[in-house]
Amino acid sequence: MDIIQHSIAVGKYLVSPLIRHQDDGKYAASVSIRSGHGSGMHDRVMRFTPRFASHAAAVGYAIDQGLGWVRERAPQVSKKAPLALPCAG
Repeated sequence: MDIIQHSIAVGKYLVSPLIRHQDDGKYAASVSIRSGHGSGMHDRVMRFTPRFASHAAAVGYAIDQGLGWVRERAPQVSKKAPLALPCAG
């Protein structure tokens, strides 16, 4: 079962980690990056090959990768400034 939590709003993007518990006891990480509204909404999902020993490590990796993707496309987002507050998810 996929779990979405710890979503972070950054400008026009919503970054949501997707974590899945694997049969071997490890965790797989993916991230959803959503932008737009209604029929103009786009959702990019990236799946990562590393497996993690803990849920927290997988969440951290997914968030870091998602925010890195946003920073590449939104140069006005400073690497030093706080990006956004977490959204309820």
